[in-house]
Amino acid sequence: MDVIRLGLGGFGTVGSGLAKILDMNAERIEKRLGKKIVISKVLVRDLTKKRAFDPGPDVVFTDDPDALVNDRSVDIVVELMGGLDTARDLMLKAFAAGKHVVTANKHLLAEHGLELFQAASDNAVGLLFEASCAGGIPIVQTLKESLAGDEIVKMLGIMNGTANYILSEMTTKGMDFESALADAQDLGYAEADPTFDIEGFDTAHKLCVLIRMAYGVDYPLADLPVQGITSVTPMDIEFAREFGYRIKLLAHVEDVHGKLEAGVHPALVPYTYLLARVGGNYNAVRLEGNAVGPIMLHGQGAGDLPTGSAVLADIMNLVRKISDGCTGPDNTGFHNQPLPKAKILPPEESESKYYFRFTVADRTGVMAAITRSMADHNVSIAQAVQKGESGAEGIPLVIITHETSARDADAVLAEIDAMDFSVEPCVKFRIL
Repeated sequence: MDVIRLGLGGFGTVGSGLAKILDMNAERIEKRLGKKIVISKVLVRDLTKKRAFDPGPDVVFTDDPDALVNDRSVDIVVELMGGLDTARDLMLKAFAAGKHVVTANKHLLAEHGLELFQAASDNAVGLLFEASCAGGIPIVQTLKESLAGDEIVKMLGIMNGTANYILSEMTTKGMDFESALADAQDLGYAEADPTFDIEGFDTAHKLCVLIRMAYGVDYPLADLPVQGITSVTPMDIEFAREFGYRIKLLAHVEDVHGKLEAGVHPALVPYTYLLARVGGNYNAVRLEGNAVGPIMLHGQGAGDLPTGSAVLADIMNLVRKISDGCTGPDNTGFHNQPLPKAKILPPEESESKYYFRFTVADRTGVMAAITRSMADHNVSIAQAVQKGESGAEGIPLVIITHETSARDADAVLAEIDAMDFSVEPCVKFRIL
């Protein structure tokens, strides 16, 4: 029986998860492929570090990246180390050596994806990356194959388990942000430095990758509006509940008259939507095609086995192509052609309903000043709630708007923040 040998770059959570799946599902994998998949070499930073899983005595560990790409017996390089420079160099060397690559590195793909796609195409090898977005959810293959004939009208996603866990704990248990974050770190859902997760950058990386697969264009990461969840308070959670919403960190992209409106931001989602009910560290992506209509994929967004399963799916996909004698797999889903830059709707021109929370002094004329400012900027009020004890230093005033442009919404906030009755900066979230 033929053997496919893997060279792993990295043996952390996902690498060890892949090794576990190869071990426990070996018979099933061989039955599907007619080939055996084994780990041959593993690149690690520290050869002395104790490993959570032993992949077997035949696996060679090395701290030399060239050992993976120069070994002719290695068929597929699997990049699971994360980061940018070292991972990029490993992949480019692998392509030059004629080796296929599977990666879970969404940050690298968001920053350098076009270069890597081109290098893979130039060397007629595969670059597959299902595990880079939403863990075990098969979103990349869904866009690339299952919905290849559909025009994607809209895509919404909860794509970061850490942020979703924090917001879920704040919603169900009334926890404040700092306590929910500490809880997530204790459970291993959040890193010691959670910046990428809670500030929305991790979700932004994934969105950039998925926009390429959905629309065949490049939406530069630097142009993507990103807002994290650090400004969400238990007060906002409770107000959202009263209005019939739950707050989620959403990635979104929509075709608006031939231009893409996209971004990452906390949003109020109607509690009747399935997305609003995605709890804990789970992920979900809702797609809307012009032919198929709405589809939602839901599942584990991270973890050793779910993400390892996505990595293995890409490996098995490549093995089938190798067996069929395929050279130069279609990595982008668009004939490996260079992807043009997206036509982008300027963020200030996007339109949405908004949740505004003002913290204001309790005195006569405040509501009149706010409504006058909103009228001057063409922002219409749908609902308004004011709570707080008389005489308090600052009381919350929450307003739900009708649909308006981001430019007008921001103008209102800037004007009201400058008024002498404003105690704290205004908070603004989109409403789905």
